[in-house]
Amino acid sequence: MNQKQRVDGSAQIVVIEDDIGVRESLVGLLRSMKFSVTPFASAGEFTAKGTLATVGCMILDVRLPGQSGIEFYEEVRSAGFHRPVIFMSGHADVPIAVRAMKAGAVEFLTKPVREQDLLDAIHTALRNDNISTTKEAATARAKANFQSLTRREQEVLARVVEGEKNKQISAALGITEATVKLHRGNVMQKMHAQTLPQLVRHYDLLELTQPLGAPKD
Repeated sequence: MNQKQRVDGSAQIVVIEDDIGVRESLVGLLRSMKFSVTPFASAGEFTAKGTLATVGCMILDVRLPGQSGIEFYEEVRSAGFHRPVIFMSGHADVPIAVRAMKAGAVEFLTKPVREQDLLDAIHTALRNDNISTTKEAATARAKANFQSLTRREQEVLARVVEGEKNKQISAALGITEATVKLHRGNVMQKMHAQTLPQLVRHYDLLELTQPLGAPKD
């Protein structure tokens, strides 16, 4: 795995594994790859001492003392935790693997875990999570920018991204072409778009499920 593919300084890989030998082996491997790693022996220990806010990726054993790995994951998932989780198990338990993957786990590895398989899983998990996080941030910005538009500007935007020309928008909305041009300029500025293709990409992030209603005067 390329050592440049790692979590940033504010994040960490959390390993929750009750077998001390396996746990220390995993920690040693990941630290040799320059990851920031924090180990825990059980879900309960993590709950008592850890924090989800800084977790970049979690490596979780299925069978743990007390609360099982699956139960713990389902609990934190329902509480809003969406960072990638990689499960490990000493048994090729298909029902458990299916349950984990349906709950959102990115990988299910059978012990003894091959080092390269684990590193590949982490690499994929972090890469996909970075893409997802970047898209979430871009979507949030696009939505905030969209909300800054007046209702008329939103109507103009919707027609611009459909490829309508100023004359068509003017006729459809009952306003002059000069007014359309003014609204288009405001839309480009408020949506932080330099070009029409960029404006379309920002609009697509909004994922509007229904047409905008009639503009208010």
